[in-house]
Amino acid sequence: MAHVDGLKHLECKNLQDYLKTLSHDVIDELYSHPASCLAVFREVPKLGQLFIMRLLFVEQPIPKAVTTSWVDTTHAKEVTEVAESLIELRVWHEEQLPGGLPGWVLSHVFRKNMRVCLLDRGVSQGLCQCTSPDPNRRSVEQLDVYALERWECVLHYMVGSSQQEGIAVDAARILLHSGLMKTEEDDPTPVITRQGFQFLLMETGAQVWYFLLQYLDTCHHHQLRQQDCLQFLLQLGFSKLGNDYVTEGMSSKQLLFLQHLREFGLVYQRKRSSGRFYPTRLALDLSTGSRRRALAAQARGYLVVETNYRVYAYGASDLQVALVGLFCQMVYRFPNLSVAILTRDSVRQALRSGITADQIISFLRMHAHPEMKRREAVLPGTVVDQIKLWELERDRFRFADGVLYSQFLAQADFEMLRNYARDLDVLSWESAEKRVMVVTRQGHDEVKRYWKRYGRGGV
Repeated sequence: MAHVDGLKHLECKNLQDYLKTLSHDVIDELYSHPASCLAVFREVPKLGQLFIMRLLFVEQPIPKAVTTSWVDTTHAKEVTEVAESLIELRVWHEEQLPGGLPGWVLSHVFRKNMRVCLLDRGVSQGLCQCTSPDPNRRSVEQLDVYALERWECVLHYMVGSSQQEGIAVDAARILLHSGLMKTEEDDPTPVITRQGFQFLLMETGAQVWYFLLQYLDTCHHHQLRQQDCLQFLLQLGFSKLGNDYVTEGMSSKQLLFLQHLREFGLVYQRKRSSGRFYPTRLALDLSTGSRRRALAAQARGYLVVETNYRVYAYGASDLQVALVGLFCQMVYRFPNLSVAILTRDSVRQALRSGITADQIISFLRMHAHPEMKRREAVLPGTVVDQIKLWELERDRFRFADGVLYSQFLAQADFEMLRNYARDLDVLSWESAEKRVMVVTRQGHDEVKRYWKRYGRGGV
């Protein structure tokens, strides 16, 4: 993730992969909270869930041969992969039976708190629902609007649109830390990076999850513990949309973290001194087991793509228009309709920014208008093929530094030096007819010394 301007694509770890990067002590402490155990259980493959449920009420190790017999032998490779993954997650570990046979046993802490989830409804522990009515109660629709507005502040800031007010200082700092934006030496104004462009084309749920992972990497700057923040996030994932929860009993660190989540749109709190808060849909989707789009409002497609490469955005917001403008040339803007066109130059500009052809096509499909989705092919085949051809056209050329050798007086001189460069594996290109060749920048000094040693001419 640290190589911002390279060709590396943005990778968004899921909960499993992220936990595997944490220390054993952090994971063990995380499992002391029932919600964390249930969130991990939802994330592991179905086969892993089978193993966990069969061992959940078994106090002693079970022979490996027994657990293997639960699965058909044709899935032996999958069994091995799942077993290794559960070890890395510290869900279970190997332990020898009295007779010396190897066996599996669930982690004591994980087993205990998974039981709490199933038998004592412990997943709701840590969040207390308000018992008194809220005179300023927010409906689910109002919470969705609020969450979308807060999150779009971050995205507006990234695309450099005119609607950048309201961005939190911490959010801007995280964008720089993650490499989604950067500052130049001669200009302190943050600008978007290649990975930032890729980030903008991701689904909202994946964006929020990736952003929060970056936050967890920097939370120590606020004297917050990584495991405490992650545990609270997973706890929020099991709250109920539209319900309000009390802040009474929360520590000063928890209240600080709550304010950060408020800035990002994961919780709604009317004011800091309010004794209650509402988790939004952005927070609830963190424990669903998949990073799907968070807001129902975004599920409605708004793009129509025609065979003449025109793209129509119906009822699109300023942010949605700005996203389309990342790879399209904007033509018209009306109150309820924006018109753009896919051109060679606009797509090549997006490719230079780090966006791939597949990401453009995926974005157009993801946000296609319902009328487009009724067709057998959501996007016109000619448009899809042309976007890929523009990418292939750009990939035809490979650029590398080199040194040109020319003006050889004899063919024998050219062939001697060419063969030497070829033996060193530093020859980039040659033309025997024109007595011209190019060697790599790294091999130039050695080839030049060899040529001078024979004293037959110059470069």
